[in-house]
Amino acid sequence: MAERKSLVEGLKTAGTVDPSREKAFVYGDSPKAKPAETAVVSEARPAKARTASTVSRVPLTTRIRSDYAAALKRASLERQLHGVQPNTLQDILEEALQPWLRANGYLP
Repeated sequence: MAERKSLVEGLKTAGTVDPSREKAFVYGDSPKAKPAETAVVSEARPAKARTASTVSRVPLTTRIRSDYAAALKRASLERQLHGVQPNTLQDILEEALQPWLRANGYLP
């Protein structure tokens, strides 16, 4: 096993790394690589799109009853096993919220 060093000792020997490899690791191979990576990420889930217009998503944290959470998780897993859509927690919640938001005048 390698001999353990303190953090300060490790920082003192940090100059042994090739600076060009360090920059390539930290900043990527080139600045042009980032847009291509972003395009791949945005196309990763084309089967999820239900509308022609792109809808952005934002994180939402909330607390729900434990029995609702268990039932929702079970429904999601069973629907995934049977190949039924919607089957993700996000899609099931969006489908459930949409009628309420429309009925109460929050969506057109």
